[in-house]
Amino acid sequence: MVVYVFLGTHTPRLDVKGRVILPAKFREQLEPGVILTRGQERCIYVFTVAEFERIHEQLRSAPLSSKQARDYIRVFLSGASDEALDKQGRVTIPQNLREYAGLNRELTVIGAGSRAEIWDSAAWAAYLEAQEQSFSETDDDLLPGILL
Repeated sequence: MVVYVFLGTHTPRLDVKGRVILPAKFREQLEPGVILTRGQERCIYVFTVAEFERIHEQLRSAPLSSKQARDYIRVFLSGASDEALDKQGRVTIPQNLREYAGLNRELTVIGAGSRAEIWDSAAWAAYLEAQEQSFSETDDDLLPGILL
C-alpha cells in the first residue's frame, strides 16, 4: 500500500463554474476519486477515497452515547461530497462547501499530510499570520520526540 503525503502551498483560481485545478503533484493520488468535506477553521478538506474510508472507520467506533461525537460526525459527513477530477485535473466544489469556506476566486490549496485543504486566499493569509507566533513557540510538550 502506497502512503501519500500532501505537501506545499499552491494558489489556483476558482472558475465561474466552481471548479479548481488541483496541483499537478496531487493529481495522481486523487485520480481514483476525491472526497471533499467541511474542514475545521472554515476550509475544505480534500481526501483520497482510501483516506476518507480510513477516517470513516475510526468515526464508526465513536460511541453513539457521546453527544460531541454525534455532533462532529453529523457536521463532517453531511458536508462530504464524492467528486472526480476531470481531464484537466479540475474538481468541482459544491456550492454548499464554497459557501461554508467563503471561497472567492483566489484560492490557496495546501498540503496537510494525509489531506489537502482548500482555503480562500485571504482567509489562509489571516490564519497563517495568526498562527505564526504559536508555531514559533511550539515545544516538546506538544510534539514529544520530534526533533527539528
